[in-house]
Amino acid sequence: MSITVKNITKTFGTQKALDHVSFELAKGEIVGFLGPNGAGKSTMMKVLTTYHVADEGEATVNSFDVLKDKKKVQESVGYLPEHNPLYLDMYVKEYLVFNANVYKVDKDRIAEVIEKTGLAPEAHKKIGQLSKGYRQRVGLAAAMLHDPDVLILDEPTTGLDPNQLLEIRKLIREVGKEKTILLSTHIMKEVEAVCDRVLIINKGVLVADKKLSELREDEDQIIEVEFDYRVEEAFLNRLPHVTHVKNVSGFVYHITFSTSNDMRPAVFDFAHDNQLKTLQLSRKSKNLESLFSELTS
Repeated sequence: MSITVKNITKTFGTQKALDHVSFELAKGEIVGFLGPNGAGKSTMMKVLTTYHVADEGEATVNSFDVLKDKKKVQESVGYLPEHNPLYLDMYVKEYLVFNANVYKVDKDRIAEVIEKTGLAPEAHKKIGQLSKGYRQRVGLAAAMLHDPDVLILDEPTTGLDPNQLLEIRKLIREVGKEKTILLSTHIMKEVEAVCDRVLIINKGVLVADKKLSELREDEDQIIEVEFDYRVEEAFLNRLPHVTHVKNVSGFVYHITFSTSNDMRPAVFDFAHDNQLKTLQLSRKSKNLESLFSELTS
């Protein structure tokens, strides 16, 4: 496995940022790492890149222990942190040459990475003159420069416009054929567009580890129903096959059922029998967004 995490726990003061987290990533996998703000995503990434030391557990990257083989881990990983640290007074190419010298990388690799990340039109500018989207590209280029086996990307598409998004997603998919990529993001569509698998973390606990293909084949369904007044969630739990009820806004509810049978007639009959007026009733496919909401709300 390219990344192995076993029972990693990390505490800051009284706050447990990671609580016995375990997972494995194989070569060629692009894995989305999701969770609300403060869930522990960045902390986990910093443990894997040796910036943080875990209180308990063990982790390896490319079979190198993050505690015993820090230098080997750092050589194996390309890391783009959430807050992309750049020397704003440097020119783009100058900054990449600086990084190439640190990694002892051939200068031909710089031109290759500039082309891959779409930086060529801006390569003559100072980093401080670039838009936020292009600064992200510079950070991604620096992370890829030494051709690492593992890429750990924390919010890599922040600030990109729709066209840049498509280009970077394509790049990540291409790179992911040969490398392992752990990708943190808040954009569900981004995960669905580029990832093979998703990890969801909430309050430091890993609450889901699913392949996207499994999620698409999930038999669960969600019925969206709007009543003319507020209804207690516990009341709607009386319906058959219900696994989760959520009030999403106003008088609108999402009811999750553990069956592939269309439950709209059952919801309609239940409302009628209990003198509830339904203003709208529709079936929604269970997707990543609904799973995320269900597990982290």
